[in-house]
Amino acid sequence: MSVKALYPGTFDPPTNGHLDLIQRGSKLFEHLTVAVLNNPGKNPIFTVEERVEMLRESTAAIANVSVATFNGLMVDFARHLGATAVLRGIRAISDYEHEFQMALMNRRLAPEIETVFLQPAGRYSFVSSRMLKEVAKFGGDVTGLVPPNVIKRLRTRINSA
Repeated sequence: MSVKALYPGTFDPPTNGHLDLIQRGSKLFEHLTVAVLNNPGKNPIFTVEERVEMLRESTAAIANVSVATFNGLMVDFARHLGATAVLRGIRAISDYEHEFQMALMNRRLAPEIETVFLQPAGRYSFVSSRMLKEVAKFGGDVTGLVPPNVIKRLRTRINSA
């Protein structure tokens, strides 16, 4: 049985924690679509197009991974792709409560789509895009927490702000 999955998120910016989940998810599913949510309410520092480009650069060597964008309900986009699973990462207990509520709502909206939770590797369990942006903004070193292509763009974006 082949399973297509969707890994949705804001990815502003993509982190090594995201990439860890993408790499591991690519081994679990026939195809994994990384879906960048266009959510201006989160005040992203990168455009959707920039986030897609960073993700495509970072996942180019993974044959069964593609990157797309979506608006609206994630379950509608999953159905559009023919995905029967949604991959979500959980770093801590605080993530679990929010992710569990979303999974239950998604199950109500689309009972045919399962949510699969993965924990990132321990070395990334504390990493969030929000935290990385703050550390970078104040001149902290985020090497090893984001891919090299993201570090360059993050520094350029923050220095131009």
